[in-house]
Amino acid sequence: MLNNQKIISKLSTIKSTIVPITLAILVGFIFDWLNFPVGWLLGPMIAGIIYAIAQGTPQPLPRVTMMMGKAIIGIATAFRFSPETIRLISTYAIPVVGCIFITAALTMLKGYLLSLWSGVSRSTGFLASIPGTASAIVAMSEELGADLIAVALLQYLRLFLVVFIVPTATILMFPAIEQTQTTTLLASGKASIPMFVNLLVVAGCCGLGIWGGKLLRLPSSAFLGSFIVGLTTFWVAPYQLQVPQWLFAVGLLLVGISIGVQLDWENARKLWKAILIDIGLIIGLIIGFFGVGYAFYNLTEVDLITSLLSFTPGGLEAMIATVNELGGDAGLVLAIQLTRMLTIILVGPGLTTLILKRMKSSSFISK
Repeated sequence: MLNNQKIISKLSTIKSTIVPITLAILVGFIFDWLNFPVGWLLGPMIAGIIYAIAQGTPQPLPRVTMMMGKAIIGIATAFRFSPETIRLISTYAIPVVGCIFITAALTMLKGYLLSLWSGVSRSTGFLASIPGTASAIVAMSEELGADLIAVALLQYLRLFLVVFIVPTATILMFPAIEQTQTTTLLASGKASIPMFVNLLVVAGCCGLGIWGGKLLRLPSSAFLGSFIVGLTTFWVAPYQLQVPQWLFAVGLLLVGISIGVQLDWENARKLWKAILIDIGLIIGLIIGFFGVGYAFYNLTEVDLITSLLSFTPGGLEAMIATVNELGGDAGLVLAIQLTRMLTIILVGPGLTTLILKRMKSSSFISK
């Protein structure tokens, strides 16, 4: 009897995984056929949202789904990473730090306005607005006195909008640029290997990266762990390695569907006022971050596409996918985004707590 229950439970889990992924593949093909920006990411994400709404509750997939997707994108990014990027990030250290400071100020302003206009608590408003580390911020929110459900919902709302708006806007702004159709970085002087062996190496890098990232407790562990392993392998291996376009599309699909199915429609209805206000503020924040990216472009020798995508309020994997399509410097986008992300993780919660304490004390004194 117990074995039958286990079998039924496993079959139910398999079914709840296969159905949304099948839907994601169909919508992904449609988006790709229509030449939609980053179609294999946005199509499955929208498919996941539709599926979650139809089911009435969030339908999170097994964690390994998102982890595999992030790992594939991490490997693809590593294989495009240029050693020149390391020199560039050090050369532009002062502009990078300055731009990160400005984006942090814009984020805190957005959080303050959200709490002021929507009625959510100050801590909830600030934590819901911190970009780039949604899962980490949600995990910290309860112990910082915020509304856990509201923070989670508004954080993923930001992620949805950033992943949808930024790639679309960027590609519409640069229609004349030919999109690359490969994530391969050719290495001169290196011999090629059979694709089957190449895929085995990629699979090994993904597995080791997921394990290592989790062991080291890296932020976005599957992505960063795989990136580090892939980068080391690519630089050390005597053979030319690549991530085929179809495999990169699989990574985007897994990430997109995993994000989409997490939409909580019931909680969204309860927080409709905060959501409507937050949508407007997020769009304003994206415009502000684009302004920062444009200023960075004017201050440095970095191309405009790379500059704009280096300073976006979250959606790291989507930005990497977009810069890969448009032919910018994926390595520099990754380096700047990671610098901002690590700064947020280290400083964000403490800064939020400090601001809240100052606001409470000033409120008490005024009384």
